[in-house]
Amino acid sequence: MTEYASKGLFGLLTPQANTTAELEVQILCPPGYAALTARLTSDRPTMEDRLIDYVAQMDDTITRFANAPIKAVGFACTGASYLVDPDEERRSLDAIAQRRGIPVVTAAQAITDALNCLGARRIGVVSPYGDSLHDAGMVYWTARGFDIGPIERLAGQEAAFHPIYSLSGNASRAGLEALEGSDVDAIVILGTGLATLGTLLGRQDQRIPVLTPNLALVWGMLEALTGLAPTRASLDPWLDGSIWAHRYRERMGG
Repeated sequence: MTEYASKGLFGLLTPQANTTAELEVQILCPPGYAALTARLTSDRPTMEDRLIDYVAQMDDTITRFANAPIKAVGFACTGASYLVDPDEERRSLDAIAQRRGIPVVTAAQAITDALNCLGARRIGVVSPYGDSLHDAGMVYWTARGFDIGPIERLAGQEAAFHPIYSLSGNASRAGLEALEGSDVDAIVILGTGLATLGTLLGRQDQRIPVLTPNLALVWGMLEALTGLAPTRASLDPWLDGSIWAHRYRERMGG
């Protein structure tokens, strides 16, 4: 393949101002795998309009990789899946995958697959979204067959460059701590732009599995390369950090 991705090179699509997804994916990728990033761009005035635009322009965005030998594409924008018709999104992704000969995995689908591998039905949610996107997200996850349990919402600074991307890892940590001990099968911390890796490693209650979009997405892309149905056995080393914790500590100087 390439010098720094002997086992597989991924294409990562991430929103234009997202300061977290690309860096977390770099940490999460196991040795021999790497991701090239293409930024999803839109000049639409509202966040919701931009998210819809990202889906509409996905194939054009993938074209920016030209003939780089990528083996899968990951769409690191969970919120966009909340705003488009799921059947239409699936048809579009299948068409792109068939035309390009590589799997296309969305963060939302990867979370769904991971929750199903866990046998999770009732989930707790940490949500960094504003009201409209949050409401759309809860409709989305309910439609996927999950019972929404306790929800902890995070408040961003509207004056910051972005209300979600400007949140620190302390925000995801506080959100998770508020839900630990809940009567749920799993907890999902939403938002590919929310820093979560330190939160996952530092949590106190290990009994409840915790998923994030970036973690699920990298797992999902690797699973897609095998062509096999995703399994709980393949997911567990991602949940406990054994696959990626040492790279996180090295990146953070620890």
